[in-house]
Amino acid sequence: MRHRNKNKTLGRKDSSRKALLRDLVTAVITYDRIETSLGRAKVVKPLIDKMVTVAKKNNLAARRQLLGFFTTEPTVKKLLEVIAPKYATRAGGYTRLTKIGTRHGDAAQMAVIEFV
Repeated sequence: MRHRNKNKTLGRKDSSRKALLRDLVTAVITYDRIETSLGRAKVVKPLIDKMVTVAKKNNLAARRQLLGFFTTEPTVKKLLEVIAPKYATRAGGYTRLTKIGTRHGDAAQMAVIEFV
């Protein structure tokens, strides 16, 4: 039974799930939009919003917190210098989730996650 378990496992163990989510967040920041399954998109959307909120502070503590999450410096640099200033006056809801139908191979629901 999975009573009181709030995490979506996405069919993976903890370490590989964290790596998958980190890579998806990195891809959205790098390419501004990605196509992925609906389940993955629903899990990654709050993470992206949290990273943008941290980046809006734009201080040393925020930079170090972002560097602890991401694996590459250019991603953090783009987040701090390009994306965060764009949403400086916005109170939240930085990403949009759009359903785009089913994947041909396994009929999984697909979605596009992108910045607003």
